[in-house]
Amino acid sequence: MLLVEDDSELVELLSGALRDEGYAVDVAEDGQRGLHLGLTRPYDVVIIDRGLPALDGLDLLVRLRSRAVRARALLLTALGTVHDRVDGLDAGADDYLVKPFDLDELSARLRALCRRALELTDVLEIGAGHLDVGQREAVLPQGERVPLSAREFALLRVLATHPDRVHTRASLRRTVFDDASGSSIVDTYVYYLRTKLGRSVVRTVQGLGYRLGAL
Repeated sequence: MLLVEDDSELVELLSGALRDEGYAVDVAEDGQRGLHLGLTRPYDVVIIDRGLPALDGLDLLVRLRSRAVRARALLLTALGTVHDRVDGLDAGADDYLVKPFDLDELSARLRALCRRALELTDVLEIGAGHLDVGQREAVLPQGERVPLSAREFALLRVLATHPDRVHTRASLRRTVFDDASGSSIVDTYVYYLRTKLGRSVVRTVQGLGYRLGAL
């Protein structure tokens, strides 16, 4: 996740809260730095303050979209008129939040954007096999198709979307299960995936969490 915000106190508050929720967060305190990071690093979501030094938030978003950056974008602003919101959405924002805002609302909007970010790809590689997003099936190297339940599919899709990332249980519980289930829910569904697809499909990173393995 990329946070582009010039208010140092708000940066400290938001970056700390987001990291506590399990997000990996990069911070840029002006539009030019945000543009550089947005063009050179992959993000699921970018949070952009509209009133930035060096490069305005709307201009930053327009430039990212013109370079085919597909990360979901949430605009933060003190400007809350209908015209302002329309300008933000027309510039390429996926959502718009007016300051001051509640952290719980921000977290809920980010969860929704993260879910939508996962919908951009139809096929995700898993070693020599792949995940068929449209059919919600795992396809083994020899071509056999294995149907997955909704939650099995959602968990495997998150892992396969970021194959090099170590996902904590807390981040997976938040992203896949919306924190609605007990603390063991992630381990339970990892077990289900391994039972269906083999133990190597999900790797355990001791003391940290899970990452994608191979079919």
